[in-house]
Amino acid sequence: MTIESMQLDPDAVVYTDDEIVGKINAATDDITRAGCVDPSARPIESGEIGTTELATAAVTTSIVAPGVAKQNLDVMADADRGYVGTSPESGENKVVQLQRQADGKLDVDYVVPEEP
Repeated sequence: MTIESMQLDPDAVVYTDDEIVGKINAATDDITRAGCVDPSARPIESGEIGTTELATAAVTTSIVAPGVAKQNLDVMADADRGYVGTSPESGENKVVQLQRQADGKLDVDYVVPEEP
């Protein structure tokens, strides 16, 4: 199995780069949940997350068995789970990572199975 990568060019859509940046900047003011923004883009302030955002005993030092977190998330509704899940059909590939590159293109990494 190997991981391949492809890029989607935002210039191929009807929005100009300035319009995309404008939409992002406008939405930034509406983002109120700390988890919506990458910490490197907007570091979480001390005391910003507390008992209102975290359930009692939500953060512990215990280690969860591999796969348990994914199983718990997979049973949630698509709109509620907060991550991109993939369910490729025959001949399709599983997406393993998405990121926006410095040049503005969307980079998609996906798994390519080895030939038998």
